[in-house]
Amino acid sequence: MNLETLKPDCNVEDIVAAIERDGACIVGDLLSAETLARLDQDLMPLIDRTEPSGDEWAGRKTKRTGGLVSQSPECRPVVMHPLVLSVANAVLGPYCERIQLNLTQLITILPGQPAQPLHRDRFVWGGRGTGFEGAGGLPRLIEPQFNAIWALTDFTKENGATTVAPGSHRWDFDGSEADRQALPGECVQAEMTRGSVILYTGSVIHGGSENRSSGTRIGMNITYSLAWLRQEENQYLSCPPDVARHLDPELADLLGYTMGNFALGFCTSPEIGGTASSLPEAVLGRWPQMSAPD
Repeated sequence: MNLETLKPDCNVEDIVAAIERDGACIVGDLLSAETLARLDQDLMPLIDRTEPSGDEWAGRKTKRTGGLVSQSPECRPVVMHPLVLSVANAVLGPYCERIQLNLTQLITILPGQPAQPLHRDRFVWGGRGTGFEGAGGLPRLIEPQFNAIWALTDFTKENGATTVAPGSHRWDFDGSEADRQALPGECVQAEMTRGSVILYTGSVIHGGSENRSSGTRIGMNITYSLAWLRQEENQYLSCPPDVARHLDPELADLLGYTMGNFALGFCTSPEIGGTASSLPEAVLGRWPQMSAPD
């Protein structure tokens, strides 16, 4: 049992079919050597300045570096990668009018880091089952999240390649199987080369694996969610308006500097551009002042 690995010239339909079947797949060698070199130059100083996490779940020998859109111009085209964004819209589109950027995070697993508890990302919005516990939760049939982990180093069994339980997105985790744990025989590790990406839903069980090697495993986790949900990473603080106004309008929209629906996310701050009634273009999809020149 392995996750399907698709070639970089695959199409959206190929990925969606693999996601529907297994909850995850790999697209190999999607980033060029030149892109990776630019990312290294941009991101390694951020990793160097990041301290390891302070709790067991996030990993005491794991560095987690967020706020990438604001801090790293080179990560912005990856956030907007046309193939991945098209798949994210295809997977999440049935449940929302538009999608949004949920979080950006470098995950650097250091040597000696134990395996992360297996979990479903969707439970940050509540619900029962493997992972985070909380009251309420989204209806079982709504998929809230689509995720990408880009390999900035090779992902191997020894250095902590992500563990995934293929098909677990289809388990009845709201009912009779709510407390079902993924057994070792139901899991695989997403081994992939530097520049590849694992794509997976918020409903599939997964987690970082133990790093038994002498080197680091670096992944860039970029996730998308339904625009009517609260984002995990507060994009308005991570990438504040004075930065967002200079971004490409499509990226600013994805961060949330737009209307999530007809009246979802309107603004009444004079500093941002006037009262809600003076922003008719916002209902069409964008706060105009975010893309206006100084």
